Amino acid sequence: MDLALSFAAMRYEHITDSCFSSSIGATGLSLATFQEALRETGPALDSLRRWHTEGDKPFLTLPEKRDDLASLRARADELRGRFTRLVVLGTGGSSLGGQALVALAAERAAPAPAIVFLDNVDPVSFERALAAGDLARTGFLVISKSGSTAETMAQVLLALGRVRAALGADQAAAQFLCVAEPGESPLRRLAERHGMAILDHDARLGGRFSVLSLVGLLPALVAGLDGEALRAGAAEVLHALLAARQPSNAAPAVGAALGVGLRREQGMATTVLMPYLDRLHAFGLWFSQLWAESLGKDGHGPTPALARGATDQHSQLQLYLDGPRDKMFSLVMLDGPVAAPAIDATLAEDVDAAYLAGKSLAELIAAEARATAATLAAAGRPVRLFTIPVLDEATLGALMMHAMLETVITAHVLGVDAFDQPAVERGKELTRRYLAEADAP
Repeated sequence: MDLALSFAAMRYEHITDSCFSSSIGATGLSLATFQEALRETGPALDSLRRWHTEGDKPFLTLPEKRDDLASLRARADELRGRFTRLVVLGTGGSSLGGQALVALAAERAAPAPAIVFLDNVDPVSFERALAAGDLARTGFLVISKSGSTAETMAQVLLALGRVRAALGADQAAAQFLCVAEPGESPLRRLAERHGMAILDHDARLGGRFSVLSLVGLLPALVAGLDGEALRAGAAEVLHALLAARQPSNAAPAVGAALGVGLRREQGMATTVLMPYLDRLHAFGLWFSQLWAESLGKDGHGPTPALARGATDQHSQLQLYLDGPRDKMFSLVMLDGPVAAPAIDATLAEDVDAAYLAGKSLAELIAAEARATAATLAAAGRPVRLFTIPVLDEATLGALMMHAMLETVITAHVLGVDAFDQPAVERGKELTRRYLAEADAP
């Protein structure tokens, strides 16, 4: 059964036929189970339409928003003009979206400062990063929705102390730009006390859904990316879903029904994302948090796993093909011409590698992606493809909106709240307690 969904304006094709038992055999999804799960996505689509109309969930209104871009571009231009290096301090949703966007600029020669994301508190990595550049030419973008994230507060306090010691208190404050939601918080107190600039994080916008806000766009604009195109690509996917007359016409709903149906019918508890573009590896990290933190509740939630094509064909594919049959696979690949140098035919033929003669790395990795998809399907592993003609801002925005919508729809069908994360709060409480106990007699 071919349920490929292709929308020219949506920047990608969602090819799903190799998920069904009619295509891959007994380990695939039956049409009856799929249709039942797809029917259950209907109320989720109704909720998304209502939230969009009411402006209840900002991640649904950001794709259409334009009135903030001029001020964000001005901030980005200021940072680009003042600094040769921008260090982004934050963790989780305050960092991963920005990383996914900035990775898109890796091959571009835009005159932008080097952007370094410090999203962990390993002391060796942190000290190495601080020592790596001229502090007078280093800016710090500090992002914490709550303004009280322990890791981010530790980072900014250490960085501020180091910069004050090197440049003096007055100059140090000008090196920092903070982002936090309005209201009382440690980060806002720090910014106000030391004269650091601070921008508002929308209090209604969860970190893992904030990539199209200033949280992700400010680093992206500093890197020279087109923020309007990012949002426009996301808007195309959103509008197609809102206008869909039935769930089968909405690619994110189809994706959600596939995952739910395979879990119910085949017990598949892992979803593997395997992009065949290095520039989408950080997108995979962002997706992993989005999926895990939104769905992992009340015993629900397929585990996200990230693989790198073609590298992990040599490290993980053996498990995928001959290990437990508990995984659904999503491959992302380019399906369009890519300018890349060809391998010298004489050199290749001299070493009995004629199959590489005249081929480019772009052709090789495309062939490997197709071969992996075919091999997985032949082994009875459900696999879907996201094929894209080009990877640019609009395409990345489209893929991100698809991921957010599919996650929210899946949560709705599973009966969990996609927008909270109650289980992680216990760990935060214990961290503060252990730190306090360390100072006790």
